[in-house]
Amino acid sequence: MGTAQGILGHPGTGLFMMLIIGGLAGWIAGKITDFRHGILTNILIGMAGAFIGAKIAEVLEIPVIGFVRVLVSAIVGAIIILFIWQRVRQRPSL
Repeated sequence: MGTAQGILGHPGTGLFMMLIIGGLAGWIAGKITDFRHGILTNILIGMAGAFIGAKIAEVLEIPVIGFVRVLVSAIVGAIIILFIWQRVRQRPSL
């Protein structure tokens, strides 16, 4: 990992693009998992999903460079986050 990384581990991706990618990824992941939330939550889940997706791609040695690949990795990460969130909320309380 000797190269310079941009925000959230994606080279060449600035803050504005991460907001766009985060919003799209969170919205798409919400549609796929049938999880309804607002635009701010979409952005936050999408940005966290971008981080998770980038780490998964790094482990699998898949290069994540370019808008489409970053978006796909963010969607995959956001789906994982929403899936875990739904499972945690469904646990019965003690």
